[in-house]
Amino acid sequence: MIKYWPTKPSIYLNNSIVDLFIETEKKFVSVKYNKSNRYIYLDLLNIISRNKLFKYIIHDFKKLILDLIELDLKFEEINEITTKVRAIFIKKTSRKFLSNSQKFSAQWNSKIEFNNDSRDLVEHLLTYLIFGSSLVDRKTFVFQPSCTPYNHVKMLLENFIIQTANSIIQDIIYNLSNSPNISKFLQNHNICNKLYISNRSIILFLNNIKWQNFLQSNIYEIKSLYGERQQVWILSSKGIITKYIYLSNLEEIKTLNYIKAIFVIWLELKDVLIPKVEKLILQMIKYFLYLLLNLLNNLFLIIIKILVFYLSK
Repeated sequence: MIKYWPTKPSIYLNNSIVDLFIETEKKFVSVKYNKSNRYIYLDLLNIISRNKLFKYIIHDFKKLILDLIELDLKFEEINEITTKVRAIFIKKTSRKFLSNSQKFSAQWNSKIEFNNDSRDLVEHLLTYLIFGSSLVDRKTFVFQPSCTPYNHVKMLLENFIIQTANSIIQDIIYNLSNSPNISKFLQNHNICNKLYISNRSIILFLNNIKWQNFLQSNIYEIKSLYGERQQVWILSSKGIITKYIYLSNLEEIKTLNYIKAIFVIWLELKDVLIPKVEKLILQMIKYFLYLLLNLLNNLFLIIIKILVFYLSK
């Protein structure tokens, strides 16, 4: 039986939020490793430190939701301040995570930038938690707002926690600027994943993640945008994994720059032309094999006749 998310503010919504946070927090201990096929900055942390950061985030997020509810802001006002609220939230949680490194925390200059997809998902998550599902645009997801699955909101919360934690570590890495500083910081604070204890391993990790992020921003994100899919990070029994959900992106497609627009057009042409080209190539291969087999068959018969002719003499 599918459990649906409440449609409006009520005791039922409050109870659902409590259940959601309790279930999510219980998952932290059981999720050990990053089992996706992508590098994330969280990989640099050992499991204890990563879970500690997750707990800071979920505890502070509870307080944030309560504060926003008490402010009694309208739906439009929440959407307008989402990016600013998230930036302040990340900075506050980062300072708590870095509380035993006051010198670094004081010098820390946040360099976080949010893409539209992450911002939109946070807006939807806040909407679900504060107003219920009824105010979410019915064209955004594949289901009607009144039939929003509980697990959908659960997935958005897990994605928020993982992406926020990843953004915090990314910001710390950017501020440390080089591998010796990164290695020293991770080891001095006893938060380092043993796989990345040496300068060489950190350099290799940073190079891999830079290349991955380049491909993500220039190819995969455009393909996801075109396919109206959004990658989300979730906590599973296997570890941290990624999944794709449907997310309407028609307005974002209209704002693509010239190069990205050409890429989208190419994807459109590819979807039309490649099946036809593949069909043509397969047909040509079939004809080629048919002619080849006939030729070999005739050649074999000629050889047999020649042998029979000479043997008969």
